[in-house]
Amino acid sequence: MGTAARAETPPDPVALTPSTSGRTEGEADVIVVGAGPAGAAAAHYLAQTGLEVLLLEKGRFPRDKVCGDGLTPRAVAELIRMGVPTEESDGWIRNWGLRTHGAGHTIELPWPELAEMPSYGLARSRTNLDETLARHAVASGATLREGMAVTGPILHERSGRILGVVAKPVDDAGRRTGEEVAFRAPVVVDAGGVSARLATAMGIEKDFHRPMGVAVRTYFRSPRHDDPMMESHLELWDGEPGRSNLMPGYGWLFALGDGTVNVGLGSLSSTAKPTGLDYKAMFRTWMRNAPEEWELTPENQIGELRSAALPMAFNRRPHYRKGLLLVGDSGGMVSPFNGEGIAYAMQSGRIAADVVSQSLARSSGYEREKTLRTYPKILAEELGGYYSLGQAFAHIIERPEIMRLCVRHGLPRPTLMRFTMKLLSDGFDRRDGDWMDRTITALTKLAPAS
Repeated sequence: MGTAARAETPPDPVALTPSTSGRTEGEADVIVVGAGPAGAAAAHYLAQTGLEVLLLEKGRFPRDKVCGDGLTPRAVAELIRMGVPTEESDGWIRNWGLRTHGAGHTIELPWPELAEMPSYGLARSRTNLDETLARHAVASGATLREGMAVTGPILHERSGRILGVVAKPVDDAGRRTGEEVAFRAPVVVDAGGVSARLATAMGIEKDFHRPMGVAVRTYFRSPRHDDPMMESHLELWDGEPGRSNLMPGYGWLFALGDGTVNVGLGSLSSTAKPTGLDYKAMFRTWMRNAPEEWELTPENQIGELRSAALPMAFNRRPHYRKGLLLVGDSGGMVSPFNGEGIAYAMQSGRIAADVVSQSLARSSGYEREKTLRTYPKILAEELGGYYSLGQAFAHIIERPEIMRLCVRHGLPRPTLMRFTMKLLSDGFDRRDGDWMDRTITALTKLAPAS
């Protein structure tokens, strides 16, 4: 992490000031650090309001990201809001529901028909998805700078308010290729992912008592590449099912429609403390016991097996401090229920953009700051209660024996599973739904938005 640069005192605490640290590369109304789904969404919506938006990305597109590549209907709804085309001819594959395996049972459930989101999901590799969203933000008017690794914030000398960022040009391997430069703006959005370097530099630390997930995944050539359903495995055995040891975690298989499937394993812990588990070894064990007809063999594997941490349930707060807003993984916005992060990344980017654009339309520094401070409150209202329920869920199911009991007694009951699917996928109407939707909505309102 680079040392934070300092600047002279500006007459207005949220006005642009000339840089006094490093070579000035550019000034903007807003800087967005990270061009993943959260950053791209924020940049898109901000640019649409006519603001000068600078989107900084340390990698170069196309670049990979560890993810399941599955998009729930809630994520699809965010794509629709952004106006992103999702035609199959462009490489998107639709799925109409979820197939779940466990305790000797298999159940297939279609995505619910709701008012707030479509009744289908999508799959798209993150290599393609992230570039599509970033280019969409550029088409909306944002300026994208690839190969720019942000090393630290530029801070106001006395107040500690962020006034911009310092970045270094890097190549595909992360090697420095030029002199460090300064970018300046009155508001900065940290969409830099789980590392949240800017947030950490400004004293916003991770809460180790919040749930944390770990995911490992790779790709295979497989005849299941055009499966019309997303698939989850709630039990992972290290041998023949029912006659061997049950491993912690769950598995997935998402068809990508291009001859390949994304196969991964996820594990959930109620805290961020290290579990000591060898997730890659667990994955390889699961693959050795996968059905032969899936053809998930080493010969058909494409690329390496990669892992990533999944920061959950607002594990880094506050989401706003002194001109810096956190969106997506930087603010711990992965669902403890299912490891979904893309939907909330785009949602938080949309909310942040609305708050920032409203703030910059105000005539005084006091009014701008008052508006920016509404961002954490809006997030808490939208997601706080749901994430609190997710924390309780994490405590219950992190032990394999408890998970097995839930699967054994729940999976054979279709009505219960439909309710569970709505809860776990965040696939329920909050305003005008059926009794299941109303029940889940009531629970999220009762749960403290902590």
